[in-house]
Amino acid sequence: MVSVNNLGVEFSARPLFSDVSFVINKNDRIALVGKNGAGKSTLLKILAGMQSPTEGGVVVPNEVTVGYLPQEMKTSDDTTLINETRKAFSAQIKRQEELQHLLDELSRRTDYESEEYAALLEKIEFLNERIAMEGSDNMEAEMERTLLGLGFKRSDFNRPTSEFSGGWRMRVELAKLLLRRPDLLLLDEPTNHLDIESIQWLEQFLAGKSNAVLLVSHDRAFLDNVTNRTIEINCGKIYDYKANYTKFVELRKERVEQQLRAYENQQKQIADIKDFIERFRYKATKAVQVQSRIKQLEKIVPIEVDEVDNSRINIKFPPAPRSGDFPLILENVGKAYGDHQVFDHAEFMIRRGEKVAFVGKNGEGKSTLVKCIMGEIPFTGNLKIGHNVKIGYFAQNQAQMLDPELTVFETIDHVAVGDIRLKIRDLLGAFMFGEGDVDKKVKVLSGGEKTRLAMLRLLLEPMNLLILDEPTNHLDMRTKDILKDAIKSFEGTVIVVSHDREFLDGLVEKVYEFGGGKVRENLGGIYDFLHSKRIAELSELEKRSVESASSTAQASPLSSAKAPGQANSSPATVPTQAEERKLSYAEQKERDKIVKRAEKAVKKAEEEIARLEAELAQLENKLAQGTCDDDTLAAYSSARENLEKAMTDWEAASEEYENLTL
Repeated sequence: MVSVNNLGVEFSARPLFSDVSFVINKNDRIALVGKNGAGKSTLLKILAGMQSPTEGGVVVPNEVTVGYLPQEMKTSDDTTLINETRKAFSAQIKRQEELQHLLDELSRRTDYESEEYAALLEKIEFLNERIAMEGSDNMEAEMERTLLGLGFKRSDFNRPTSEFSGGWRMRVELAKLLLRRPDLLLLDEPTNHLDIESIQWLEQFLAGKSNAVLLVSHDRAFLDNVTNRTIEINCGKIYDYKANYTKFVELRKERVEQQLRAYENQQKQIADIKDFIERFRYKATKAVQVQSRIKQLEKIVPIEVDEVDNSRINIKFPPAPRSGDFPLILENVGKAYGDHQVFDHAEFMIRRGEKVAFVGKNGEGKSTLVKCIMGEIPFTGNLKIGHNVKIGYFAQNQAQMLDPELTVFETIDHVAVGDIRLKIRDLLGAFMFGEGDVDKKVKVLSGGEKTRLAMLRLLLEPMNLLILDEPTNHLDMRTKDILKDAIKSFEGTVIVVSHDREFLDGLVEKVYEFGGGKVRENLGGIYDFLHSKRIAELSELEKRSVESASSTAQASPLSSAKAPGQANSSPATVPTQAEERKLSYAEQKERDKIVKRAEKAVKKAEEEIARLEAELAQLENKLAQGTCDDDTLAAYSSARENLEKAMTDWEAASEEYENLTL
């Protein structure tokens, strides 16, 4: 479909990559990977026609359309959200207007036998077929589904785009791009401005509805769920793998090991040849053999081993000063802006040493609560900061707070204490600041470099409560791993606001979900939360579908109750009237009894789950307050077992109901 031929790019006489060739096929979903500065974004710009290569070229057939979403872009603010999104269908709207114009002209014509009249009919027929093929009749529904999937609310549709932040306006551009359905979709870090639910929606869209995709992302889970091919840029060359990112990492390791073995064998061969030449260089009887070895040595093509950064720095931060048992306690905390209640009745406590995540759609109050904790904005209720708590706060605009006149080295040197001062250059290297960067002033750094520097600076300060708001947006995978390991070994308490599932996995032990004006506590890691949330959502949808079975026209495609893991099972449906008439009255009556019995079993299981969850919440509250006697622990263990059994019963009841209503 798209062919890249012998592509090469140079910057200031320094080759970025050269002799790059590959083909993008119709259904390819490709992850473009490589370390920062390898040329990933440059390659996307060349494919989008926004930059010219130094050598080689890209062949894009005339009928192939290409859509490109950069990391940052200028957006217009001259209309409402829905009207801006509607621009994605400008070509279709133009065709509809043209069709209407032709129909109006047709209604005025009376020369039915003329060639002009026949040509007009033919053009109308062509436009009708084109519009039907494009599905323009579903334009409004497609816009609504896409905007809701990317996290917008219906109440946002008529708001001016100027009221939205830069991140939300990037979502508008992404929505327009997805709605255009280009033959090749080029995405540069599309998840940076999305929350977890929007990322999951985008994953499903790209996997099920898009054509060819080439994307750059540092979100491992996103890459694994979307891509089926990985192209790596390394040392100016590319390596193409028919595998997703996780499999690519394994295959790459095998490739480098093979290269290393071949390199070592070649070095041994070269050493043996050189040794032979040196030993017999001055022996006349060996002159022919020596000359033969010299020619053999000249013909050897050196084997290159791919550049792999095997350095692994274990950052050990200064010990966190000991805080009280509960660094943070919230009692009935709420925040409203005028008539808009962001959240209310937030009640929870975080123990010393816990690492928790704040998750939820953007705008539901995650960063707002962080600002309440920091005392930056007023709120209702009671929020207590524990004894001897020293907060280290990384805001999304933290980079702007650095001193622009200091150098990179000085910025870290001013906060480093103890032995860590001896490793400042190593630490900076771990956060992708090379020898040529350490003496640069902060004011000349890019936004991503400032973010990394601010993160490293914060992690070196002696704090015992870290609050990190979207810390991974500008970090590549290696740096994220270093940061994650550092946080895991941190002895203090950590609150992370993040949409990066892979980063949160194995890092947090509790998840606070923000949504619907509430803050809900969920025990377990991020994937435990996502798993349980999916069940909760489906059970609620099932309840609604039973209550409104007669109005199937508005039913959600996910309105059936599913057992966990059955993401591809068919939705529950109600028999049509034609099917029901085939049954006798007695059979129909008996069938209705069985269906109602199954429906009642589902509701009973849901009520039992709700009761046990409430009981668990009370017991957890007792345990959090220090009531840890044997009876309470036994009751807690029993309640957990009963809840697992109730979940199993609910799954069985839901499956039975689903089978009956299929």
